[in-house]
Amino acid sequence: MPSVVMVDQSNKKVKDVELPSVFSAAVRPHLMHAAVVNQLANRRAGTAATKNKALVSGGGKKPFKQKGTGRARAGSNRSPLWRHGGTIFGPMPRDYSYALPKKEKRAALVDAISSKVADNRLILVNSLELAEPKTKLVSTLLDTLGVQETVLVLIKTENKNLTLAARNVPSVKVLRMDNINVYDLLKYQYLITTQDALNAMQEVYGK
Repeated sequence: MPSVVMVDQSNKKVKDVELPSVFSAAVRPHLMHAAVVNQLANRRAGTAATKNKALVSGGGKKPFKQKGTGRARAGSNRSPLWRHGGTIFGPMPRDYSYALPKKEKRAALVDAISSKVADNRLILVNSLELAEPKTKLVSTLLDTLGVQETVLVLIKTENKNLTLAARNVPSVKVLRMDNINVYDLLKYQYLITTQDALNAMQEVYGK
C-alpha cells in the first residue's frame, strides 16, 4: 500500500502513514475530465436570453400595404430581418445541469486523490490548528512546508481560525471533506490534509 510521511507544522517527521490501496490505482484521465465537465455544467446559471420576434415590443401594425409598393411584403417591423427586430435562434434560459453516475463520480474523486499521491503532492500534517485567524500564520506555515504553489487544504470539520486566516491568500483554498470535488483537487497543485480527514477518506474510499 502507498504511504505518506506525516509532519508537524515545523515540517518535522512525525510518522509514516499507510494510505488505502485504492489510492495507488492507475489514474484514468477520462473519468476526471468527465467529472470536471459535469461540475462546470452544473454551475452554469443558464440565464442568458435574447428577445425573439414575439418578445420584442411593438410590431403590431403592418408597416405598409401588401401590394403596390414594389417592396417585399412585410407583416411586422419587428421581423428579425429588420433593424430593432427580434433575434433568430438566440440563447434562451435553460438548465445545463445533468447527472453523472455515482460510481463514475466516486471513481473520478479517487483518481484525483491518487494523482496527488503519485506526484508526491499530498502533504499530511498532524494538526492545522492556528492560535488566531492571522493570514501571516498561514503564509508562514506554507513557507515552512515548502509549498510555493497553489494549495487545497482539506479538513474534516469546520476550522474557523484556519478558514479566516487563509481567505486572503489567493493561492489557498480551505475545503471541508463533505465538499470535496474533482475540480478543486485538480485546480490546486498541492493537497494538504490532516489525519482526521485522511481517516474520513479511508472510510469512504478505502473499502
